[in-house]
Amino acid sequence: MTWASLVTKIVLIVVCSIGGYLIAGQIERLASHWWAPWAGVAVGFFFALLAIWLVKTVRRLPIKVLLGGTLGLVMGLLIVKLLSFAFIGIENTTIRVASSVVLVCIFGYVGVVLGSIKIEELGWPSRPFFHRTWGRGASLKILDTSVIIDGRIVDIVQAGFLEGVLVIPEFVLQELQHIADSPEATRKLRGRRGLDMLKKLQEEKLAEIRIERQDFPHLNDVDAKLMALAVRLNASIVTNDYNLSKVAEVQGIPVLNINRLANALRPVVLPGEVLRLQILKEGKEEGQGIAYLEDGTMVVVENAAKLLGQEVEASVTSILQTTGGRMIFTTLKPSESGRRH
Repeated sequence: MTWASLVTKIVLIVVCSIGGYLIAGQIERLASHWWAPWAGVAVGFFFALLAIWLVKTVRRLPIKVLLGGTLGLVMGLLIVKLLSFAFIGIENTTIRVASSVVLVCIFGYVGVVLGSIKIEELGWPSRPFFHRTWGRGASLKILDTSVIIDGRIVDIVQAGFLEGVLVIPEFVLQELQHIADSPEATRKLRGRRGLDMLKKLQEEKLAEIRIERQDFPHLNDVDAKLMALAVRLNASIVTNDYNLSKVAEVQGIPVLNINRLANALRPVVLPGEVLRLQILKEGKEEGQGIAYLEDGTMVVVENAAKLLGQEVEASVTSILQTTGGRMIFTTLKPSESGRRH
């Protein structure tokens, strides 16, 4: 909470309390009672707290829900207005007023609830105005915990390959904080790295960052909350979690997977090309040696198991693309085949 927000709330409470004190003191029926002004202070204080709570609640709602609820409320009140003509002939004022109040409550409530739900069916959430976004029609990208900890998102944004507003859900921040507070050294380091990445994005103003405070208390899993938020905001999810990507795609949610981008940007290796490699370990099959390119791509070298720790020249025979990445199969050049450890 900022100082400006705190001061504003204090001023609101003071003004409402003083207003309640003065109003209660001017009511004829209450003026003779010593406790009346103080009761007015309590009522004013209550309405100030109610206003603060309403603002806090409304801030969590997308503008499309607020608009739908408002339209539903207006329609509900119009229906009450039409029905009120049926009570004109009732002479008993109490019955007439009570009936009007009950109808206003019923149709107002029904209008707000149905309006906020049914507006989803109009397809408006796809329009930038109904996103509650900042900027001119900017698209929303929700970052998950894994991609924040990974850190490559900073380089991608710096290179200008990710446009729009980057949305950081509050429940993701809480998960990062939980990881950073972990007693396990590795998890703690990962959590702190994620928080550092967010701080770098904000301080260097590499992109427009928005902290999204909407939550889904009925959902316990963070991935489920991410997908629910993506649907509500009509946003994409940025991640490098393979399982999250697949589940989100099944639900029709756009996904930007950082690992896929990394695979797409790996250097192209063609069959017949000669690579200079260092054999680091033995492969699964007999005689195979394993090496790695600078970008982490695994290279299988046939008949190189006895050349551990040595640099060799190998010719590319085939390339296999898997869900876990790219594998390159090679054979030793004839001049290398006679070498021994």
